[in-house]
Amino acid sequence: MANKNPVLEAKRYVDNARTILREKALKEDDLYIDRKYVKLAGHAAYTGVLMALDGFFGIKTKKWKDVSWYKEQLASVDKKVLNNFVSAYELLHLYMSYDGAREAGIAQLGLKRADEIIQWVEQRTAPPAN
Repeated sequence: MANKNPVLEAKRYVDNARTILREKALKEDDLYIDRKYVKLAGHAAYTGVLMALDGFFGIKTKKWKDVSWYKEQLASVDKKVLNNFVSAYELLHLYMSYDGAREAGIAQLGLKRADEIIQWVEQRTAPPAN
């Protein structure tokens, strides 16, 4: 991730998650058919969230912090983004990545939370307008 904008990378990961769901997981009614691709999409989107947050907190290592570390940091900065992070963690990491939850609504809400977190980071790390 050296020399790359963490927000742009985070957005790319979330976009990749959407592509995986659309092209590989294949939705039928309100369920995704292939659990394997739901897991991959959940992992990709959650990785994007962590990239954005690491960029915000100035973390340069490639090793992720424990989820409790992110919760503690966000609790002291912004309660709303903390709540979005907890939701993203549960939806993307636990339900999708681990469980392979096939409910399309879970995926869509998880991706929405990821977008909200990344946008929050982007607004706070954007260079000031001239």
